Amino acid sequence: MAPALAAQVNPLIAAHRDRAGALLPLLHAVQERLGHVPPMVVPAIAEALNLSRAEVHGVVSYYHFFRSTPPGRHVVQVCRAEACQACGADELLAEAEALLGCKSHETRSDGAVTLEPVFCLGLCASSPAVQVDDQLHARMTPARLRQLGEQLEILA
Repeated sequence: MAPALAAQVNPLIAAHRDRAGALLPLLHAVQERLGHVPPMVVPAIAEALNLSRAEVHGVVSYYHFFRSTPPGRHVVQVCRAEACQACGADELLAEAEALLGCKSHETRSDGAVTLEPVFCLGLCASSPAVQVDDQLHARMTPARLRQLGEQLEILA
């Protein structure tokens, strides 16, 4: 691990290593600090928690929340849970791909935006829901999504 990366990650490992069930809180802390969980930190986390690299990698790759690559400057999340699907989330996700110029689970080549399908943003009664960066948006329509994209200057 590069020294600059170690300087950011090692204090997080030290703060979590003695906690029961430390892996998820540690991974959340790393992602909060770095924006993602780089593959090169997995061996250090595994060693500190007495886990295999495969176990740590398995958790990072299993949970959709964790990223192993840096996200775009803006992250657009479209809810795909049942309530949102019933209210048009599939069409909204397709529209988001067209408007943003990138597919689900991808970051556009210019690094402006990452598009992520997620499962439940907690706005089931106001679906479909979208989260842009840390801001929730309920009852989202393609027109409102376009307007939001224009405001953030992230349309393709």
